[in-house]
Parts: sequence; C-alpha cells; structure tokens
Amino acid sequence: MKFNFIPAIKKFENKEKIILRDFLAMERTSLANERTLFSYIRASLYMGIGGVAILEYKGFADFNWLSYIVFGLSLILIFIGVFRYRRLKKKLDTYYKSISIDSKQTEEKKE
Repeated sequence: MKFNFIPAIKKFENKEKIILRDFLAMERTSLANERTLFSYIRASLYMGIGGVAILEYKGFADFNWLSYIVFGLSLILIFIGVFRYRRLKKKLDTYYKSISIDSKQTEEKKE
C-alpha cells in the first residue's frame, strides 16, 4: 500500500497567449510566496526567543522541558516554511517555462 502525502507536480501546458493581467497575477503569487516564507521565519525566530526566555528565567526552572519543545517546534516550523516555499516556487517555475518566461529574467526586472 502506497501513501501519497505530498502530491506530485502536475505537468501544465499553456495553450493561450498570456496577457498582462495574468503575468501580474503570477508576479503577485511569487511575491506572496516570499512573504509567506518570511512569516514562517519570523514565527520560528519568535518561538526560539520564547524558548530562550523560558530556559533562562529562574522562575520556570521546573519547565526547562518546555523550552526544548519550543525549540523543536521552531525548527519544524522553519522546515515547513522552506518546504512550502520551494514547492510553490517549483510550480511557478514550471508555469513560467510553459509560457517561455524565464523566472530569472523576471527577478532581474524587479531589481
């Protein structure tokens, strides 16, 4: 029995000419993907800071185990964020290639 928790990337072929509205929508999606990654990183850092605070505060000496759990959750959260970012970026790159736009060209235009 095979379990498929992460669906494979589907092949996509664009049969229509892309218009400006569609291109801008793809750019917004790409920027939203980056913003979401930064949110995952920020949340992970905040959790790490919380773990340090619990570990260093003398009143919580009995709860040192909680700080290690928070550190572990922080690492898990950052890995989930990076994984989701890479998965969506791969999908977007596949779509960009199908419409013959190189994603590196679009990143150069942003700068």
